[in-house]
Amino acid sequence: MEKQNSAAILLLKQATTLNIHTGNLVNWSRLKKKCPSSTSEELQGCIRETLSEWCTKIAPTLEKEAPSTLECTLTQATEAITPEEREELKVSVKLFLSGSDPASIRIAVDLACSTLGVSQLDSVMIAPPPLPEGVSLTLEHLQPYWEELENLLQSHKIAAIGTSDLDKPLLEQLYTWAQVKPSSNQVNLASCCVMPPDLTAFAKEYDIQLLTHNDSKELLTETSFQESVSEGVKDAVVADWSLEWVLRYSIIVKSRGIIKSKGYLVQAKRIRS
Repeated sequence: MEKQNSAAILLLKQATTLNIHTGNLVNWSRLKKKCPSSTSEELQGCIRETLSEWCTKIAPTLEKEAPSTLECTLTQATEAITPEEREELKVSVKLFLSGSDPASIRIAVDLACSTLGVSQLDSVMIAPPPLPEGVSLTLEHLQPYWEELENLLQSHKIAAIGTSDLDKPLLEQLYTWAQVKPSSNQVNLASCCVMPPDLTAFAKEYDIQLLTHNDSKELLTETSFQESVSEGVKDAVVADWSLEWVLRYSIIVKSRGIIKSKGYLVQAKRIRS
């Protein structure tokens, strides 16, 4: 075990990109032992457990290759969608951005498509990067990310695009400006127990679906991510790893409304000092 952990430490030290895929959480017995109190706690546990198990399964050939992009995936927990079942399933994604580069949206969508074995995601909701304390989200902040989503929709990588936590004025500004209109907007009911009437009226008029969520304002902080990595790979140097994005997916059987699969994809980059 100690030798395998040493191999993991070395691979992390040599890599510049880290991709983590939890596999299908529906089948995770490890999460059922303790019910996480929040989605943030769930994600931290998933990263820790995935890396911990990945450490025990490192192939000797991987050590020799020393790849710059390290794929930390539990192969047995990954379930790609077959062409035969694709029509029966809806693949929905929420993308939490940490970095400010809009191009990371395409990277995340491409990785999700290849991981899940699909050519198109049915819907993608975006949560923009957290802003400094006291700074409010504006249309100018949203525009570069939305343009990237529009490009992906026009190239048929995504079928529908949505937003998260926009109030009525900002949703109206985005709707007026955007070429491709938002099909949905998620509202955090922790911040408002009842849907704001002006938001409800606007969404109804323009056929925007209002959904609820209970995600933290910042799903995973840099510090929490680094802590989860260091707990998964004991004694790993984590201070120079910066979180790029977290993608949460769910695959639903349309006819029955049940979740067939759900999981997280996470990408981080090494910041060279």
